[in-house]
Amino acid sequence: MSGDIRETKECQVKDPMDLFHSGQVVKICAPMVRYSKLAFRTLVRKYNCDLCYTPMIVAADFVRSAKARDSEFTTNKGDHPLIVQFAAKEAQVLCDAARIICPFADGIDLNCGCPQRWAISEGYGACLINKPELVKDMVRHVRSQIDNPKFSVSIKIRIHEDLKRTVDLCQKAEAAGVSWITVHGRSIEERHQPVHYDAIKIIKQSMSIPIVANGDIKTLKDAENVHHLTEADGIMVARGLLANPAMFAGYEETPFQCIQDWVDIALEHGTPFTCFHHHLMYMMERITSKQEKKVFNVLSSTSAVLDYLNDHYGV
Repeated sequence: MSGDIRETKECQVKDPMDLFHSGQVVKICAPMVRYSKLAFRTLVRKYNCDLCYTPMIVAADFVRSAKARDSEFTTNKGDHPLIVQFAAKEAQVLCDAARIICPFADGIDLNCGCPQRWAISEGYGACLINKPELVKDMVRHVRSQIDNPKFSVSIKIRIHEDLKRTVDLCQKAEAAGVSWITVHGRSIEERHQPVHYDAIKIIKQSMSIPIVANGDIKTLKDAENVHHLTEADGIMVARGLLANPAMFAGYEETPFQCIQDWVDIALEHGTPFTCFHHHLMYMMERITSKQEKKVFNVLSSTSAVLDYLNDHYGV
């Protein structure tokens, strides 16, 4: 956290809520484990992404360990507006994490949507949608302990089978002072089933704060369609941006300029090889043949990847 982060102290914390008041649909890069790190956030911001989230960070580890802070979070002057997503199950631990991060980010998000077994067994993620009083308490605590009124506090949720319970959760969070709510339109059990956009619309109509729609959005056209279906104030994208980081700029598939930008940014940030390579595999998925993938996906060094891109694409 130390190197890049210090220079951020001088930069003005932005108010993410200004985006929601702009009259435009807010285009958001989702929190993705391993992937929505600083280098990738830098890339998508070049292609019309309005707001970026960090990968989910376990608040208790972040508060307890300087090592965890250094490895889990890096930022720089251009990395704004930025939301840091935390996994937490205790109000004071979330507040302590928010206080540490406050000078360097524009808001925090409480993860109430991660369906992974480890998260749920630890009391994190999607199990929180069944604990509305705890969520309300956590939001209220952060609101009361962070002095900066521009610092946002949001939550990201999944839906219940009984939507009344989801609306109740959202209304309790709104009463506690939550800034906006991101709704992934699937239940905890659902993985690849169709997204319930109708449920997101009902939640939107029941609230007076901004609602962000999330789930299965792969192109700018999808984003526009989901906005019309749900009336959401923002659209959050995960895998669609991995496959095409220029998606929000209207590109149907990853342009070569975007691949070039990723190479430049990743090298400049000292991105570890596995992460550098994985991002390229996602970006080139739609523009390479099966044969090319076989060769490209087993390359094992940065220099081999750079040679391949240069020889085949002039990148």
